[in-house]
Amino acid sequence: MNSSIRRRTLLGQIFTLPLAAATEDWPQFRGPSGQGLSNESGLPLQWSESRNIQWKTAVPGVGWSSPSIVDNRVWLTTATDDGASLRLVSIDAATGKILLDVEVFRIRDKGPGIHKKNSFASPTAIVEGDRIYVHYGFYGTACLNTRGEILWKQTLKYEPQHGPGGSPVLFDDLLIFSCDGFDAQFVVALDAGTGKVRWKTTRGKGNQAYTTPLVIDADGRRQLISPGAHRAYAYDPRTGKELWHIEYGDGFSNVPRAVYAHGLVYICSGFFQPVLFAVRPDGKGNVTKSHVAWSYPRGVPLTPSPLVAGDEVYMISDNGIATCLDAKAGAFHWQKRIGGNHSASPVLADGRIHFLSEEGECTVIAPSKEYRELARNTVEERTLASIAISRKAIYLRGERSLYRIGSSV
Repeated sequence: MNSSIRRRTLLGQIFTLPLAAATEDWPQFRGPSGQGLSNESGLPLQWSESRNIQWKTAVPGVGWSSPSIVDNRVWLTTATDDGASLRLVSIDAATGKILLDVEVFRIRDKGPGIHKKNSFASPTAIVEGDRIYVHYGFYGTACLNTRGEILWKQTLKYEPQHGPGGSPVLFDDLLIFSCDGFDAQFVVALDAGTGKVRWKTTRGKGNQAYTTPLVIDADGRRQLISPGAHRAYAYDPRTGKELWHIEYGDGFSNVPRAVYAHGLVYICSGFFQPVLFAVRPDGKGNVTKSHVAWSYPRGVPLTPSPLVAGDEVYMISDNGIATCLDAKAGAFHWQKRIGGNHSASPVLADGRIHFLSEEGECTVIAPSKEYRELARNTVEERTLASIAISRKAIYLRGERSLYRIGSSV
């Protein structure tokens, strides 16, 4: 895939169902569209530590960023020395061999602590062409080339309570991410070529949040969807100008990434009582009363992102309750306690939905208005990172290892 095609892929192309079967890269958090949707086929339905594991590679350090895969190379961020060394690792996708392990930042003052489920390397890298963009929250952001040479660094200070969270998004020549701490809440766009700040938009006073923005195309108008504490915003991604926002009261510490389908943006409100909102993105200003098409208050996740497949929206709560709703009207279809604790966002691949628990169990179901479980697969490691799909394989990051899962040949 050449760089111009990959750039168009990264710019928020939105799909509600997989297209024709094809091999594809997985260049950012939640894949090509940023919404957990894969066009891949030929994936294994079942796996275990002794079945359909093509390779398993020990990854140095600790990190909960998801794998990014481009041109047969896997990219992961990680942190060693108890978070003092923030690193970028590259792995050969065919063999599992570590090709590159480079320090990006050396941290002497780690500041506030991190949540017990978090890591110093949780945001997922973005790969475009021969550039890899890595983000470690308030510890810093950087761009490297595929040889591991650091091209630029940038550090923006704010004080989150629980450590690095949301991943960045690439739009045209801008690298955009949210910075929501106790002391300051803002969204910023860096020049992808130099790392210099191109725009910075301060939010209304709120609280911490850890979300990843999503760029959408709503009837020809590009919008950057960026949920924050107490409110979710849409901005012009070129300028940072606010287009519209909704308010949801006490919602804070938001983590789920928004998704977009059927002319609606699906947004999770965060703690205390999470609500899923479906919002029409054609408004201006405060659209809480005018543009919320529907909302749903039960089984809504605090951490995993929702998923839209066809005419249904699926979500998994942190305590393992899966829910299926009509995506257009919000009508209830089913709810099922599948068990486990969940932080990873679900993925639709090969016509199947994958829910990965923190305990290493992946429940695979059929997209349907009725609950249809197809398989349960387990690895022997803790798993909080969302899985990635590329070239007929599943890439699953555990606490110590990266797995490539594929059908035996």
